[in-house]
Amino acid sequence: MNDDDATADDLLSVLRLIAERAGKVVLGYYAEGEAIEVLQKADDSPVTAADVACEEFILDALAKLTPDVPVVSEESFSNGVEPRIGPHDLFWLVDPLDGTKEFLSRNGEFTVNIALIQDGRPIAGVVHAPALAMTWAGSESKATFSQTDQPPMPITVREVPEEGLTVVASRRHGDDAQIEDYLAGFQIGQTLAAGSSVKFCLIASGRADLYPRFGPTMEWDTAAGQAVLEAAGGRVETLDGQRLAYGKPGWRNPHFVAFGGK
Repeated sequence: MNDDDATADDLLSVLRLIAERAGKVVLGYYAEGEAIEVLQKADDSPVTAADVACEEFILDALAKLTPDVPVVSEESFSNGVEPRIGPHDLFWLVDPLDGTKEFLSRNGEFTVNIALIQDGRPIAGVVHAPALAMTWAGSESKATFSQTDQPPMPITVREVPEEGLTVVASRRHGDDAQIEDYLAGFQIGQTLAAGSSVKFCLIASGRADLYPRFGPTMEWDTAAGQAVLEAAGGRVETLDGQRLAYGKPGWRNPHFVAFGGK
């Protein structure tokens, strides 16, 4: 292992630790069930005390880890906090609770997302699903999966099986007709529904092959999942075949498709 590999491993270890501890903050609220207060943001999406507390924990941890690296985080952005980011800058993208609706419906498919961005691409990221006790992480060419507090294991995308693609779809978003039109050119074996960034991780782990997303997303929704998937050998592209990039004005993503093996 060279020094770059060691540095990447060290970073992923720290990110896993931060995400998993943040997940424990979330689970403290998850235990409250229906008692947790739900507010609506300006875009009509829900926000809870769990989102806010988890973000506060992550922002504090990242400030100690990399005090000079700015952070763009969902709830802070909603409150008007937006650091100035140049096209080649190093910065963090954070979604403290991706899948708030999944959190509220108590299906377990919500995640803590932390990604490091440089030159407009995610160079490291971690996706932690607290209720599932699962963590996926990726940096450059190495992706891992671990049960919480267990050693990480390497993961990789798979070659498409003969019976056809397993397509993973958003549980709550997207234009069904547009997705059906897009998928008409593929041989489909089965379709899975999943929430939050778990969709990227299913492909990275070799359990699915394709994730078309034609509904609205923000950069913090996708960066960590893209980091994991690309490290596992997959890719995330816009509909014109360009790599999904970061640091865009307004932080909104265009439609995209996540791919596993060829």
